[in-house]
Amino acid sequence: MDLNMMNCELLATCSALGYLEGDTYHKEPDCLESVKDLIRYLRHEDETRDARQQLGAAQILQSDLLPILTQHRQDKPLFDAVIRLMVNLTQPALLCFGSVPKEPSVRHHFLQVLGYLQAYKEAFASEKAFGVLSETLYELLQLGWEERQEEDNILIERILLLVRNILHVPADLEQEKRIDDDASVHDQLLWAIHLSGLDDLLLFLASSSAEQQWSLHVLEIVSLMFRDQNPEQLAGVGQGRLAQERNMDVTELEVLRQREMAEKKTRAFQRGNRHSRFGGSYIVQGLKSIGERDLIFHKGLHNLRNYSSDLGKQPRRLPKRRQAAKELSIQRRSALNVRLFLRDFCSEFLENCYNRLMGAVKDHLLREKAQQHDETYYMWALAFFMAFNRAASFRPGLVSETLSVRAFHFIEQNLTNYYEMMLTDRKEAASWARRMHLALKAYQELLATVNEMDMSPDETVRESSRIIKNNIFYVMEYRELFLTLFRKFDERCQPRSFLRDLVETTHLFLKMLERFCRSRGNLVVQNKRKKKKKKKKFLDQASGNVSHSPEELEAMWPALAEQLQCCAQDSEFNVESPVPFDAASEVPVEEQRAEAMVRIQDCLLAGQAPQALALLRSAREVWPEGDVFGSPDISPEEEVQLLKQILSAPLPRQQGPAEGIAEEEEEEEEEAEEELQVVQVSEKEFNFLDYLKRYASSTIVRAYVLLLRSYQQNSAHTNHCIVKMLHRLAYDLKMEALLFQLSIFCLFNRLLNDPAAGAYKELVTFAKYILGKFFALAAINQKAFVELLFWKNTAVVREMTEGYGSLDSGSSGRRAPVWSPEEEAQLQELYLAHKDMEGQDVVEIILAHLRSTPRTRKQVIHHLVRLGLADSVKDFQRKGSQIVLWTEDQELELQRLFEEFRDSDDVLGYIMKNITAKRSRARIVDKLLALGLVTKRQELYKKRRKKLAPSSLPNGEQSVKDFWQEDLEEEEEENLPEEENEEDGEKEEGLEAEYAQGSLFLSTENLGQGLNEEGFSAPLLWLQNCLLRAADDREEDGCSQAIPLVPLTEENEEAMENEQFQQLLRKLKIRPPTSGQETFWRIPAKLSPTQLRRMAASLSQSTEAEEKLPSELEPRVPGEQGPREEHQAETSSTLSLAYKNRAGLVSSDEEETADDKEQGKVAPKKRQLLDSDEEDEGSSKKPKLGSPVIYRKKRFQIEDEDEDE
Repeated sequence: MDLNMMNCELLATCSALGYLEGDTYHKEPDCLESVKDLIRYLRHEDETRDARQQLGAAQILQSDLLPILTQHRQDKPLFDAVIRLMVNLTQPALLCFGSVPKEPSVRHHFLQVLGYLQAYKEAFASEKAFGVLSETLYELLQLGWEERQEEDNILIERILLLVRNILHVPADLEQEKRIDDDASVHDQLLWAIHLSGLDDLLLFLASSSAEQQWSLHVLEIVSLMFRDQNPEQLAGVGQGRLAQERNMDVTELEVLRQREMAEKKTRAFQRGNRHSRFGGSYIVQGLKSIGERDLIFHKGLHNLRNYSSDLGKQPRRLPKRRQAAKELSIQRRSALNVRLFLRDFCSEFLENCYNRLMGAVKDHLLREKAQQHDETYYMWALAFFMAFNRAASFRPGLVSETLSVRAFHFIEQNLTNYYEMMLTDRKEAASWARRMHLALKAYQELLATVNEMDMSPDETVRESSRIIKNNIFYVMEYRELFLTLFRKFDERCQPRSFLRDLVETTHLFLKMLERFCRSRGNLVVQNKRKKKKKKKKFLDQASGNVSHSPEELEAMWPALAEQLQCCAQDSEFNVESPVPFDAASEVPVEEQRAEAMVRIQDCLLAGQAPQALALLRSAREVWPEGDVFGSPDISPEEEVQLLKQILSAPLPRQQGPAEGIAEEEEEEEEEAEEELQVVQVSEKEFNFLDYLKRYASSTIVRAYVLLLRSYQQNSAHTNHCIVKMLHRLAYDLKMEALLFQLSIFCLFNRLLNDPAAGAYKELVTFAKYILGKFFALAAINQKAFVELLFWKNTAVVREMTEGYGSLDSGSSGRRAPVWSPEEEAQLQELYLAHKDMEGQDVVEIILAHLRSTPRTRKQVIHHLVRLGLADSVKDFQRKGSQIVLWTEDQELELQRLFEEFRDSDDVLGYIMKNITAKRSRARIVDKLLALGLVTKRQELYKKRRKKLAPSSLPNGEQSVKDFWQEDLEEEEEENLPEEENEEDGEKEEGLEAEYAQGSLFLSTENLGQGLNEEGFSAPLLWLQNCLLRAADDREEDGCSQAIPLVPLTEENEEAMENEQFQQLLRKLKIRPPTSGQETFWRIPAKLSPTQLRRMAASLSQSTEAEEKLPSELEPRVPGEQGPREEHQAETSSTLSLAYKNRAGLVSSDEEETADDKEQGKVAPKKRQLLDSDEEDEGSSKKPKLGSPVIYRKKRFQIEDEDEDE
């Protein structure tokens, strides 16, 4: 940003600060006010951070603020204001913008601010600035707590925040271009901190118990100081090169030398390129070209090895959302003097500050006194300083604060939380993955420290290690942690370094667990199992497991009826029956009521008629509402009939425990049920091989192979961890086939052809072992080559090695047995014999008659679909029972709906539309009567609206349709049956549909008359034509689809926008356009041709009524009609007769009369209109008197007449 473009007020404010003359800064009299004005400008900057960018471009901090800070320290108000301004100017760009912007324009401003911050960091890399800060901080810390004011504490915090902000600025690697052992800007900053003595003040703040309020600030500054450092390398500074480091360097040089020798050897065998055009052409047998012929290679043979079909093709661009996550943390080796200073700082920090500071920070975190995500600094410090302690001189006492089971639990809890948030918060998944990586590093260092304690010569230390391991290995969450992280590894948001640390941590954990198991002999661990406690499952079946047919029940009923009549008429009848209701039970009241109904049916099926009658009477006393078990004044005959209904009703039953567990597991996916998971904690003896089998998964193997692809960049320890895990799976578990995958074999091929393969002896040996096992298997199983294309699970591995079909004959009980031809024939016979039986469950009947291997309901249904006997599994969904029980919530809802719609025209109709649990009309009427909301059924009849007075109709007669409509409604409502099942409800809905179809004529006729009065007769005729044309098309084609109504004239467009016309369209069931997707109204595909013709007929009747009423009520002299009105009336009558003829609604006499009229009138009128259309151009300028002006309307009518002819 150019300084000339700077805001005038901001420029004037900066000029009033002062000026620099040589090394001396002269401040202006208004310097303090100018600094406050700059703070005010920063407070009110916009979202682009314009004020911050302008100040950065003007270099105010370098040229004015730093000189004021170093030379005018005695002016305390000015010094405090400058510190405050510098804290605001140097705050991280992420805090300014919230996150890294994705929009290019905002991202540009973000990068500008970041560039200015990097310039500030370079300007602060001087001893003077940090010297002033350290002196001021030292003087403030010298004050006791009783002498220190609130302003002093604020200044201490601002100084610490300023140091934090400067250290937080990331390095610009492209601009610095520093190599290892060279001093970068960050190193210069650290050296300035060391020279100023600020590091000693930080150690004092970390170790002092009186300054615990600054513990999080100190920990954050320390973490930023060691941001680019490696703790193992830092611990070995000044001790000379270790033998391990020298061996690693020698190995790297040997690998480079072998690759260089291989390249030289390859170049030596290459032919010269002098005559490349005449190098010859070769046919590569077995490799097809684009056609069916073999590939022709036009280059030298030495280039054949590098041939690929992808040569010359443009590489496929990988979307950003699928690209692998980038590495953000970069480790480098600082200058030697800086590393020595940092090593001494770490040693002093561990000896004097670590345990006290980490305890205070942990207390802040647990008491929620810290800010969000401050626990990441705690986990970084734990991992870094414990690794430094382990590499320098291992002393467990220095890190005892974080070396406990509580520390393991804290890290595991945060790691699991980050893992869950990464899966749920997809937008910030990368940030959660970085936090998860920090937690994983801390967990890895805890395990490494405990492992180091095992090798300590001190018996007390080894005993402490054994206690910690015993607690860790006992708890199941610690063992399942790595399995979970592997299964949910996502390279799009988790970098390769996370996978490397996860592999190394898993290797260490398995090694420690295996060693611990060997030393203990037997290990007892905790086992948690989630038991799925389901709500009671109801199945449509009769008593027990036996399904009774209606014929059997009818044969059983006479004997029961005789006993029931004797018991019902006996006044001294008294049988002790169990109480149907248990107030102390946890079962809801509604379920107990349903169970009472089932118990009554069980008594009847068992032939215990007296007990059934006694239980019915007891249940009636407990649940008198709704008359579910009969009304209180029920007669004995009605009781017998009610028991007969209960006997024949397919009531829902709870599944017995004798049903197989396998059926319960297989029906979990079929039925959507609410599950309550109860965790059962138990103990079991731990088996290491059984635990290792959990890692035999294709998902985990893929993660290991992904890291193995970069074996050249991996360290020797990382490659060893990968090979060790794969060796455990292949050799210890005998699952070599788990690695028989083409991508793994391609990787082995690249490894074996690597010139430096000698440096990877362990990898080469393992690759040869796997390849040998594969070719040995391929000699027996020729399908092994096809299996290379797929990742495999343990079941497929077993089938590959032991033979296909071995699982079917094995002990696996969860796989369904195979259907034999005889069983399929019996299944088909039973299904065809019982599929048309009404009121019975076909699947239950088949299960009752199958005499072969026991089958579950799901197995039978799926095999019926597989055989083609049924279209879908949904065809076998169970239906509800005939006796429907009302719950208390449903009764309250019914009362609320009745109160809401009691003043409407159709109370019952509105209730049926809005009620949640859909029931038939008779059920709702009975319930309203039982609740006392209405006293008579007539109160629920649909109220009549006022119709036209008889005097307004011809001869004072009322429409026949009105009488038919009223009779139909009254007959339907007065003859409501007492008991209806769901099939009766469906019939009732069909009856209502017919009634609605009949009432369509009346409502459409009224709307059509109103539209005719408003001048919409032509759009109505157009609508009739569209309906009839759609009916004809659907009869001819035999298929139907939604047809749009496209208005081609202005008059039709106006009609389609008219509210009354749209109301007419809705009455005709024409679908309005979907918002945002459609433009035109559409004739639905579900309307049949008959329905469409009825709709067109109703429109024609409205047109006839409109023409008939004016002619009778207001007679006119024929000569008074204008030419346009006469033409419109003739055309309307002609078209209406034509439409009625097509719809089959015109008698032969009317048709003959219409034909006679048409012969005399239609043809001349048609010629006259055609002549007028031809004269449009000439007569448009001078219209004749009395001639029609709207010619478009005439042309539209002519086209319609042509189509009808």
